[in-house]
Amino acid sequence: MANVNKVILIGRLGNTPELRYTTANHAVAELRIAVNRVYTDKSGQRQEKTDWFGVEVWDKQAENAERYLQKGREVYVEGRLATDEWIDKDSGQKRTKIKIVADTWQFIGSRGDGEGRPEGGGGGGGGERPRPPAGPRQTGPAPGMDDPTPDDMGPEDDIPF
Repeated sequence: MANVNKVILIGRLGNTPELRYTTANHAVAELRIAVNRVYTDKSGQRQEKTDWFGVEVWDKQAENAERYLQKGREVYVEGRLATDEWIDKDSGQKRTKIKIVADTWQFIGSRGDGEGRPEGGGGGGGGERPRPPAGPRQTGPAPGMDDPTPDDMGPEDDIPF
């Protein structure tokens, strides 16, 4: 029987990524992603619930995440579930944490999406949630591109990758 461990999320960043390095000099960034879902409860009332997910990004993708992602920005993440296990120093009990290890991430929506927009506002216009493009994905800046700065791009410009 085949095994599958795949996670796909589209949500908003709850924090600006902070980059750190392991003792083996591998870059790692931790993201918190909020994913909203809307449903109707038993009484017919519209409800909205936000689920938060911890996402770990490694190496070059981590460096690019720290460089380009900001709190509130809509992002597409593809990865796998993983568990961390450790012994709590205070209680001596075994602890477990489930996280998502990202294989790839990608911007969603326009550059200004993270600023001053309500939760759940899309970036594709027309109220339709944009779909990630098919084919190979690239994270971070395109090869040979200089660092884009906010002054280089207007609010309606797409990110160049």
